[in-house]
Amino acid sequence: MSDTGFTRRHMLTSVAALAATALLPRGAHAFSSGQAEALIGEVVAQITSIINSGKSEAAMYGDFERVLVRYADMPNIARSVLGPPARSASSAQLSAFTGAFQRYIARKYGARFREFIGGKIQVNSTQKVNSIYDVRCTAILRGEAPFGVSFIVSDRSGKFIDLSIEGISLLKSERAEVGAMLDRAGGSIDALTRQLA
Repeated sequence: MSDTGFTRRHMLTSVAALAATALLPRGAHAFSSGQAEALIGEVVAQITSIINSGKSEAAMYGDFERVLVRYADMPNIARSVLGPPARSASSAQLSAFTGAFQRYIARKYGARFREFIGGKIQVNSTQKVNSIYDVRCTAILRGEAPFGVSFIVSDRSGKFIDLSIEGISLLKSERAEVGAMLDRAGGSIDALTRQLA
């Protein structure tokens, strides 16, 4: 992949990842397409405010993690990313992994946010497919051709479950990366958790 392709995908993923996790408040239930689109607009504004706050990257990481903790179903996302090993993990191990994973996500994607200054995400349409809403958007960044982003939200939980950048699933990408890290850690969830933290 070219440097331009890497920067484009990872930088936009940075914004989309945290924006998507903030899509809906905890405890929300089924909602309309119009409500979903309005919420995405509000969340993108929130993320943009953090980006343009003038804070240090370290301070922004804390803000981004608070977005994750408040709005994302991080326990389920973390279990999905961990994959089959999650079934044999203890509650304490899963809790520790979830905390480490959300900090890892906040740092990983937050580190690229400065590249998003001056860009925007435009909501185009929302389609309900079975038990999810596929909210389709266009990312418009300085110096880049516009490209597609889809926010995937569960109708059952009303929370973020995945997002797709030009057809690439964030959840699947993180599952592959974390899986490789777990292999390098000898299959130890505790060692993986320490590495992510």
